[in-house]
Amino acid sequence: MSLAEYKGVYVFAQQVDNEVSSIALELIGKGKDLAKDLDTTVTAVLIGHNVMGLTEVLGEYGADKVIVVDDPELKEYRTEPYTHALTCVINEFKPDICLIGATAIGRDLGPRVCARVHTGLTADCTQLDIGDFPMVAIPGKEQKHNQLLMTRPAFGGNTIATIACPDFRPQMATVRPGVMQKAERVAGAKAEVIEFNPGFTPDNKYVEILEVVKAVSDVADIMDAKILVSGGRGVGSPENFKLLEDLADALGGTVSCSRAVVDSGWKPRDLQVGQTGKTVRPQVYFAIGISGAIQHVAGMEESDIIVAINKDENAPIFDVADYGIVGDLNKIVPALTEQIKAAKANK
Repeated sequence: MSLAEYKGVYVFAQQVDNEVSSIALELIGKGKDLAKDLDTTVTAVLIGHNVMGLTEVLGEYGADKVIVVDDPELKEYRTEPYTHALTCVINEFKPDICLIGATAIGRDLGPRVCARVHTGLTADCTQLDIGDFPMVAIPGKEQKHNQLLMTRPAFGGNTIATIACPDFRPQMATVRPGVMQKAERVAGAKAEVIEFNPGFTPDNKYVEILEVVKAVSDVADIMDAKILVSGGRGVGSPENFKLLEDLADALGGTVSCSRAVVDSGWKPRDLQVGQTGKTVRPQVYFAIGISGAIQHVAGMEESDIIVAINKDENAPIFDVADYGIVGDLNKIVPALTEQIKAAKANK
């Protein structure tokens, strides 16, 4: 393998039901940053059937090129044909970096593709940078430049690991939704479109889809919320979350929680904020009864305004909060809820 042959930042542009997933646009935005550091381009890889119309939105969000693999075998996501498609794109075009969203689809697709192209994969990344590896020079060991440094939580979120793949290409990573930010959309921006079809021969690895049943979840997606009222172990009990739910209702917001709450079985994992949960960027984030462990802060520190309520004045959460209230949440939260309701009633 000649590493010099591999150039460019490639992004798997996930689409479902012919609609580009938000994670694809987030990865294009991050890809542009990485490509700038490497003086190269960003290419979106769009896989599906009758998806040519989606190339426009990918161009407007920053893709320099879009490789379209369009075939009836790709109408719905199936492991084998999608793996074959992306593997063939990598073998043909030789990208330096390949980014995939850490979605249900991406977590199924990424490991299979990396195995077929004989490279490594760092899963569930929360940060991507270009730099030297080893990061600190080691006597007698070559320090390679312009490497993709992939950062992810390890050991259950108790530590952070930065991983590189200096000897194989492409450098592959899956990235959590919500961690990276989309580039600003530029209306009318065009990407170069390249049509590529490696051919598909169904075999016993091609699963036949008999029926697609769409389930409607009754749990709000906290990544879309503009206001989040988040509770930690300090809330005291699952029953006490009624105080947070009342506050969220008054504000038109959504309740979320820390890992400790999920581990205690008080709330479902879909509501967890943090490195082992979801990364959120609401306009307002209430951290109630949350100490502010680094693993939690990493998932919410990009919020526009952070309001912390905690009885411990030395809690680390106050270091990142814009506004802090020290006291008993059982008294503060109901009083705050009533004040908000009164203010809205007087409008």
